[in-house]
Amino acid sequence: MQLRRFLFCTASALTWLRGHAKLVTVPTTPFTETGGAYDLSKLTDIIVDSRYANEVDHDGQTLIPPTLSQFAETFREDLKTSLGLDLHLAGGRKRRANTIFVTLGNSTSFQDAAGRWTSEGYDLRVDDHGIIVTGASPLGAWWATRSILQAAVTGDSVLAKGTGADAPGWGTRGVFLDAGRHFYPADFLVEMCSYLSFFKQNTFHIHLSDNLNNNVEEYSRERSLELYAAFRLWSEDPAVAGLNRRANESYTREQFDFVQTQCAKRGVTIIPEIETPGHALVIVQWKPELGLEDLSMLNLSHPETLPTVKTIWKTFLPWFHSKVVHIGADEYNSSLVGDYTNFVNDMNTFIIHETGGSKSMRIWGTFTPKEGANVSKSVSYQHWANYDDHPYWDYIQNGYNVLNSDNYLYLVGGWSASYPQELELSRIFQGPYGSGYSPVIMDSDSIGDNPPRNNKHVLGQVAALWNDYGPNSTTVLQAYYSWRNALPALADKQWGGNVTEEEYHSVFDALHAAVPAQNLDRSIPSQSDTILHYTFDHSSWTVTDHSGNGYHGRVHGCKIADKSLHLAHGCYLETPLGSKGRDYTLSFRVKPTSQTPGTLFAGPDSTFMNGNGTISNVTLVSGGNPYSLNYSLPLNTWTDVSLVAEGNTTRLTVGQEETMEFLTKIGDYGEYFEWAPIAVEAPLTRVGEGFTGLMQNIVLKGSAS
Repeated sequence: MQLRRFLFCTASALTWLRGHAKLVTVPTTPFTETGGAYDLSKLTDIIVDSRYANEVDHDGQTLIPPTLSQFAETFREDLKTSLGLDLHLAGGRKRRANTIFVTLGNSTSFQDAAGRWTSEGYDLRVDDHGIIVTGASPLGAWWATRSILQAAVTGDSVLAKGTGADAPGWGTRGVFLDAGRHFYPADFLVEMCSYLSFFKQNTFHIHLSDNLNNNVEEYSRERSLELYAAFRLWSEDPAVAGLNRRANESYTREQFDFVQTQCAKRGVTIIPEIETPGHALVIVQWKPELGLEDLSMLNLSHPETLPTVKTIWKTFLPWFHSKVVHIGADEYNSSLVGDYTNFVNDMNTFIIHETGGSKSMRIWGTFTPKEGANVSKSVSYQHWANYDDHPYWDYIQNGYNVLNSDNYLYLVGGWSASYPQELELSRIFQGPYGSGYSPVIMDSDSIGDNPPRNNKHVLGQVAALWNDYGPNSTTVLQAYYSWRNALPALADKQWGGNVTEEEYHSVFDALHAAVPAQNLDRSIPSQSDTILHYTFDHSSWTVTDHSGNGYHGRVHGCKIADKSLHLAHGCYLETPLGSKGRDYTLSFRVKPTSQTPGTLFAGPDSTFMNGNGTISNVTLVSGGNPYSLNYSLPLNTWTDVSLVAEGNTTRLTVGQEETMEFLTKIGDYGEYFEWAPIAVEAPLTRVGEGFTGLMQNIVLKGSAS
């Protein structure tokens, strides 16, 4: 057994490359093998060096950094959930046999791509006595724990003995999510942080306000003022009363604190963005006098515009625990560059003063110095499109720091004529020039217009996912699926790793299954393809699950008779499950006995309804958006129904033949509309609440049929 595990480890977790070894983790971990292996089942403790137990990283992006002990506690939890190792956490000044010793050190090998020392570096040593982690800071030590977890997963809990020193090439690595046009619950953001962190990404940029495209040529003023626009922070402060009209699609301070704290716990910083002076229709809907002819743009000449924006930021700046905040500042009227520049510089001075210098400001690349945008050098740029700027020549050569979000990796949820809906591995491993992607590739059209790898003004790379087509264009979890399969590969390149496409495919499934503190796939453990099976063959408060998985249900006020669940007067069946993600088949027999709409199945991510409001159409609801079919269940008639999810689609089959697909109608640019598939998780927590009728033979399978 030990020999087999050692061979598996050395074959799967170590790859020799040009005379050097690496752990095939994602990102890859530099590692030199010294011979032999250490079995993690021998471990008894994690020992945190008591000299540094309360140290925090002062150089990272968050103002609420965890201590070394707090990171170690999270690591202990992850070892238990991902590997089944239940270790004791202790303090001490020295390592002991069969322990993971976590300490700090200031190695000169902890350098980024520009040759600067970075607090995110770490040393890793595996020997006969266990493991030593030496972080440049607690955050560096945290990234070492990700390498340990991943190598243990791919090595069957056996690590080759050896040493390695590692550090990221760039300090900002992660993703951008447009929560302005589509609301994402706080729990989803936290789960996404766990996913990012596992692959050593440290940044989650959240776009907190925006609107659908305000097509001036097609829309009247009245229509523009009614167009979907949202501000996602909810405050009771009278100074911003009326700004946010969507309380159910917002974050309270408590919720936003929760997100930031939970993400910081895993080394990920939330970067908040409130968009002005463009993409600001939500502010103009609040105060119409502040808009230009294009009502999505603020009139910077109006005497109340700057005070209004400052009031918003004064209200919410105390909410934000990041060292950088984003004011947007893209796609503004090109004839008003002077007003734009004054606005950006005024906001920069305001934010620095208001926070006592603890926060700096970032904007999207829009107007360049040669166009007259004389923006303060203390403001960093986030590049996104070469038709707006050429970041190397326009910003970097003028002394600005630039974060790369080039639209080479730009995604649009739901549908787009120009951009994909999912991150593509080919773009990462091949890159625009055939040699793989890198954060310094800011111009995918001209290789000579990019900075060298060691340029000190390149902050890193953040991949953007927008929702230009509105809140109904995708479900919440479709955002995750836009990134799921390829984001870890991008994380490798953001870090500066060198995983190959072949290596990536060899380890991805195992690593993905081990990502702790999240279930974004909404997977359900099962002994076979049949996950749940209720036959209602006994009259009891407990409904037996015949799948063999033990997911027994409990009846609340309903009657079971004639192998049927009799539903009326708000009674329901409760299961121990929440949602099932891709793929699945949820089948059942149903006989409605009332025309009143009711819920067939309900869960945390979606609801499956027999009718919705005044219509009798079968409807799925997800994220507050209804997706209805041109079909209604026949009254007082038994119908065999299957709800089937396969990939990015959801369909309904009734009887033996008739199949219908759930679609969403998404629109932009005035009168332009497009139909697109919608992927909805199976709701499983409650069955039949509010529905009047009978159900039989409920079966959930983990495949599409």
